[in-house]
Amino acid sequence: MYKSVETLLVQIPTIRPHKMAVATMQTQTLVLVKITTEDGYIGWGEATTIGGLGYGDESPESVKVNIDTYFVPLLKTLSGLNVAQTLQAIKKNINGNRFAKCAIQTALLDIQAQRLGLPLSELLGGRLRDGVPVLWVLASGDTEKDIAEAQKMLAAKRHNFFKLKIGSRPVEADVEHVLAIKKALGNDVSIRVDVNRAWSELEAIKGIQLLQDGGVDLIEQPCAIDNIDAMQRLTRRFDIAIMADESLMGPSTAYKLARTNAASVFAIKVAQSGGLLEGRDVATVANLAGIDLYGGTMLEGSVGTIASAHLFSTFENLAYGTELFGPLLLTEEILKTPLQYQNFELHLPQGAGLGIQLDEDKIDNLRRK
Repeated sequence: MYKSVETLLVQIPTIRPHKMAVATMQTQTLVLVKITTEDGYIGWGEATTIGGLGYGDESPESVKVNIDTYFVPLLKTLSGLNVAQTLQAIKKNINGNRFAKCAIQTALLDIQAQRLGLPLSELLGGRLRDGVPVLWVLASGDTEKDIAEAQKMLAAKRHNFFKLKIGSRPVEADVEHVLAIKKALGNDVSIRVDVNRAWSELEAIKGIQLLQDGGVDLIEQPCAIDNIDAMQRLTRRFDIAIMADESLMGPSTAYKLARTNAASVFAIKVAQSGGLLEGRDVATVANLAGIDLYGGTMLEGSVGTIASAHLFSTFENLAYGTELFGPLLLTEEILKTPLQYQNFELHLPQGAGLGIQLDEDKIDNLRRK
C-alpha cells in the first residue's frame, strides 16, 4: 500500500542560455515524484518537460495538478496489486498524460527493484553495458562560443560528439553556423543537428543537402510532428540519417513511422514514450524494422537521466549514443553523490533500484514557492 505520493516542482538555473527553435531556457523546472510505501520503501520518478507548453502538451504545472487530482486517489484504491496490474489500472482510468505516467511508473519500478535488491536495468531486460556514451548540445547560438565550449569538452574527455540546436534563424545562417563549427572541430568529431521541427519541406531539402555535403552526420526532426509524408520523402531522398524525435510518442507512433519508412533513427525519450516499459517497446519496434537508436532527453535532472540510462544500457543497438547530459546543464546538484560522467560516458550505479540518493534538504531549498 502507498503511504504517500508527492509531486515536487524544483527550479534550477542553467549554466548558460540554452537556445532551441521552440524556446530559450535560462532555468529548468524539474518535476519529481516521490512515492513512499507503508513498509518504508521510497521510489523516485521524474516528469520534466521543456519550455513550459512550448515543446509539448504537458507542463510542470499540469503534471503536478493531474497527479495530485487523479493519479493519487486512484493509487490509494489499488492496494494488493503488483506493478504490472497497477500500471494497467492507470492506463485504463487515465488518458494521455505520458510524462506524468512515466514519473509514476519510474517510481514504482524503483521500489520494485529495491525490494528485489537489483538495479532497475535488471527489471528492463538486463544491462549490456555499464556506461552509455553521452554527447553535448551546443546551444548558445554563438559560433565562436560553441567552438570554444566543444574544444573544452574534448580536452576534458567529457564529450566527443556534439549536437547543435538550429531552426530559429534562416536556413542559410543556420547552415553557415553549423559548418563553421564542423570545420573547426575536424573530421574525427561527429556533428549532428536538431531542427526541432522548424523547417518546411522545401527548407529541409535545401538545408539537409548543404549539411550532408558539409559532413554532418544526422538531422533530427526537420519537419512538423504530423508531417510524416515529408519525413518519409526526406529519409528516402538523402543518405544522411534522418531522426524522428517529437513525432515519436510511444509504441504506436513508432510502428507508424517504421511502417512508412519515415526515419532511419529513433530518438527514444522515456517520458515522451509514456514510460520506461513503453520506451523499451519503441526500441523493439526499431530493432524489428532495422532502425538505429539514440537515447534522447527532455533535459531531465538526475532522476530522469539515470532512469533513462538504466533503459538505454539494455539496448543492443545504440548506434548514435545518447544525450543524457541534462544534469550537467544545471547549476545545482540534487544528489548526495553526483552522477559519474567520465571518458565520454555516463556510468551506471550498481546499487538497487535507480541506485541514487537524493539530497532532500537541497530539494526543499530549490522547490518553487
